[in-house]
Amino acid sequence: MAGAGVNLFFQTLLDIVKAFVGVYNVFDKQYASVRYVGWVENTMTERIKVIQGDITRQAVDAIVNAANPSLLGGGGVDGAIHAAAGPELLAECRVLNGCATGEAKITRGYRLNAPRVIHTVGPIWYGGGHDEDALLARCYQNCFLLAVRHGITTIAFPAISTGAYHFPMERAVQIAVTETRRFLESQPALRKVVFVCFNGATFNCYCKILAGRPQGKAS
Repeated sequence: MAGAGVNLFFQTLLDIVKAFVGVYNVFDKQYASVRYVGWVENTMTERIKVIQGDITRQAVDAIVNAANPSLLGGGGVDGAIHAAAGPELLAECRVLNGCATGEAKITRGYRLNAPRVIHTVGPIWYGGGHDEDALLARCYQNCFLLAVRHGITTIAFPAISTGAYHFPMERAVQIAVTETRRFLESQPALRKVVFVCFNGATFNCYCKILAGRPQGKAS
């Protein structure tokens, strides 16, 4: 009897340890997905996601290119997309006659995983007194309009204007998130928007903005 009691005690203790380890593993996986893989906004039925990675590798219907007005390639995201897509993308862009700030144009994706590229020209930051906020908002609005017009249901964005154009990161991310939420609330056909961040600082900024706003309509 004593032996049976000891065995029962140790079996119960083992069960408690297993349960604790299971809870820890679940928490650890959830935390890792937020910090390193992405942040999914459950209030939009998981339609908004943030990842840190390479936008040229995204398997979505369209990726957005933070282009310059010529649409003929450049540095940063623009150069990376042209390099990954191949010379056919540049050839198609040559016949588009450029793009105005805040507007968007669409091309094929060629050698990219994404079959389409939406090119938009973000505003250069001049201190905030030259309609920079409104122009950046129009970039997202026009990209979304093109996406719906062409039957695109999944789309990936870089942090438009936050690189060489020096738009303040948190301000740009707030505009991106606001316009995305507003559009998703009125357009159920767009299933997923992915914000692809080049580095950890950008990733953390998106997570902060997405997590910091109460549920409900975009402001």
